[in-house]
Amino acid sequence: MLETILGALLILCMRICDVSIGTIRTILVVQGRKYLAGVAGFIEVLIWVFAIRFIMQHLDNIANLFGYAAGFGLGNIIGITIEQKIGLGYVQLNVISRHLTDKIADTLRKSKHGLTILPAEGGTGGMAVIVLITARKNQKKVINIIESIDPKAFITVQHSLPYRGFIHGARK
Repeated sequence: MLETILGALLILCMRICDVSIGTIRTILVVQGRKYLAGVAGFIEVLIWVFAIRFIMQHLDNIANLFGYAAGFGLGNIIGITIEQKIGLGYVQLNVISRHLTDKIADTLRKSKHGLTILPAEGGTGGMAVIVLITARKNQKKVINIIESIDPKAFITVQHSLPYRGFIHGARK
């Protein structure tokens, strides 16, 4: 009985590891980081092969199948959580504030964030849009700065893959 439970837990742990790595690998692929994605893929598949090998050797143990499935589900959750903590890549924030655009821009610039202010036309007339590209790991900090100045600011966030040019903080 103990061997059955330990086997299922081993599979669960291996699946958590390989699926978590797979989640991060997918993000690396999307961002074009081919060498890191290749290394992550190697480790991911190696762990998976060991897990499936163990299952095939113990097909009569139903607990292994549940360990496999539970590890897959938990691996997704843990992989996404790890990736959010690491904050790989960049995001573009678009900010629209009715009356505090200049104050937001000045504060962000003092915090070493580069940005561009674009003229815009809204339903209520002329306004401005702040466009800011920053590392994903800085996203919450930037949004907190914006919301501390204008809690009603309209903010959109989207993935960004910078092609050329300078991004504050990207170079040391």
